[in-house]
Amino acid sequence: MRIPRLSLFLLPLFAVLPLHAQDLAATCHATSSYDVTLRPDSVLFDRPSPAPTRIELGRGTLRTDGVAVPLNAEAQDRLSLFERDLRALAPRVRGVAQHGVDIAVQGLRQEAAGMGLGADTRAALDQRLQADAASLKQRIAASNSTHDWQGSAMDQTINQLEGDLMPLIAADLGQQALDAAMSGDLQAAATLRDRASNLATQLEPRMRQRMQALRPQVESLCPAIRQLAALQQGLRDNRGRPLDLLQVGR
Repeated sequence: MRIPRLSLFLLPLFAVLPLHAQDLAATCHATSSYDVTLRPDSVLFDRPSPAPTRIELGRGTLRTDGVAVPLNAEAQDRLSLFERDLRALAPRVRGVAQHGVDIAVQGLRQEAAGMGLGADTRAALDQRLQADAASLKQRIAASNSTHDWQGSAMDQTINQLEGDLMPLIAADLGQQALDAAMSGDLQAAATLRDRASNLATQLEPRMRQRMQALRPQVESLCPAIRQLAALQQGLRDNRGRPLDLLQVGR
């Protein structure tokens, strides 16, 4: 199932822990069938189908599938306000995403602290967390398109983070299990092995709960998203069809 693209504004949060984009889409009850790219002089909305598949707007002008759309004064004003407000929303979304990274990193550190990991593992984990968080924040700051958080790009980010963090913890717990078995404590060894094999499953609900601290900031974006949906009302493509760039429910 393809992720609602409006949620992709906030997808950097999901690179840190296994949440679902639908959770944030539900917060503002907003979705879009388009990807969106902020350019220096225009905004592009695109999707594979149906038509129109490409909508470009900028400085009060509108093109759908390469065809210029005649606009009256009111439509030009709406379009200009839509672009202005969308551009103003982008840094706010990036700020929420950046804070989400901070919350997730803090949460992962606290979770690791309660696992009884060795000092070397904790140090290596903290170092990798810092590096991955810095890299992710840099990507968030540089991103101007939801395409950056779709498909293979998103999978690559998640795989990299999981590959950096999870093996460290699993290896440490595995070594603890081996040491316990060698000392004759088979029950402790079995518990540690289960904890290592079920690490991601056990970690997800706790991290999900920690990320609830971000919800008020996400909710603060909802009025701006609703305003964008209101501004698009009355705007039509070159065939007279409503643009329908955003869908906002109640």
